[in-house]
Amino acid sequence: MDTQNDHYLGFGLGLRTDHFEEVLQGQANVDWFEVISENFMVGGGKPLYYLHEIREQYPIVMHGVSMSVGSTDPLDMNYLRRLKKLVNDVKPAWISDHLCWSQLGGINSHDLLPMPYTEEALKHIVGNIRQAQDFLGQQMLIENVSSYISYSESAMTEWEFYSAVVEEADCLMLLDINNIYVSARNHHFDAEDYLKGINPKRVRQMHLAGHSDYGDYIIDTHDHPVVDSVWQLYAKAIERFGPVSTMIERDDDIPALGELIAELDQARAISARVLSAGESSGVAHG
Repeated sequence: MDTQNDHYLGFGLGLRTDHFEEVLQGQANVDWFEVISENFMVGGGKPLYYLHEIREQYPIVMHGVSMSVGSTDPLDMNYLRRLKKLVNDVKPAWISDHLCWSQLGGINSHDLLPMPYTEEALKHIVGNIRQAQDFLGQQMLIENVSSYISYSESAMTEWEFYSAVVEEADCLMLLDINNIYVSARNHHFDAEDYLKGINPKRVRQMHLAGHSDYGDYIIDTHDHPVVDSVWQLYAKAIERFGPVSTMIERDDDIPALGELIAELDQARAISARVLSAGESSGVAHG
């Protein structure tokens, strides 16, 4: 299997409507963009026009929020057909979705709900991911979600479950560093233990984002800058996994493009510093 370094894209941003024109008008200091797949699964119009224009200048990856691979509902084949059409049209560097369920009885909750970490759930979700990959004709990246509840039936840690899923489904990881931090705070585990439990060869991409801190709990809201604690965890992740394509998500209270690029430069600087220190000490990643 390829390692993450064979597909390294550098540092990216989520492509948002607010920035379409500015991205096209100048050479933003961004290496690649991630798009929300569902926003472009349409017959035509301005979103697809801008996507194709930007695709001429930058690599694109596609990130889905509706596959619901953990649901007891069967996979929505109409959704998969529409997704495959967009994949064939855009030819993204890769595609991703989430380790979660979001619909039941055909009703979409529009939320990314966590799985119980059981052998039964593991077998079910692996089967769905394999079916989706077979239909799409390529490996997927699966992202860890933030969580605010836990299941009494769970028989393993989140990172043990996540690792088992990607190994048995032979997929890859989109490791969300903010989500690890959020869940660690909410469920009182050590975020570094999570990183130590992940196979570096499975990690293809990382997400960074902001959250809302309410003291006793925190919520992944994507409407604030990345906080210092998440930057510190990101440094630990780079130390363990080496160079991994990294992007910043911002979905609400979206600032000017230049402000997001300045934040992305922080990721660049942290990654460069950690990798340089590793080279100086002779540390081998993976």
